[in-house]
Amino acid sequence: QVQLVESGGGSVQAGGSLRLSCAASVDAYSMAWFRQAPGKEREGIAGITRFGATAYADSAKGRFTISRDAAKNVLYLQMNTLKPEDTAMYYCAAARDWVPLDLDSRRYSYWGPGTQVTVSS
Repeated sequence: QVQLVESGGGSVQAGGSLRLSCAASVDAYSMAWFRQAPGKEREGIAGITRFGATAYADSAKGRFTISRDAAKNVLYLQMNTLKPEDTAMYYCAAARDWVPLDLDSRRYSYWGPGTQVTVSS
């Protein structure tokens, strides 16, 4: 059983930055960040494989950076130039094996409980 625990969420003003972390209990091959705002569908933000291949949603390109510390089984999401529309619950997701980096939530079997990010204007 893979356990994921996110941290680093909070409230920030527009233009600010946050760094999310996700501690995983095992070394998952594929990991990703998703978010869900009230009344909206879950959205894939960024994904990464064990060997560092990455993919980003258009909404994240140029502002967010996904990375992982394979030795510590920790996933990160550096978020810069935050906007009010980035307000959402952010979730870490993992898959034991390789999955395509298309940010499809159905490909990930394990999910963290989420961490709230609130960006005020």
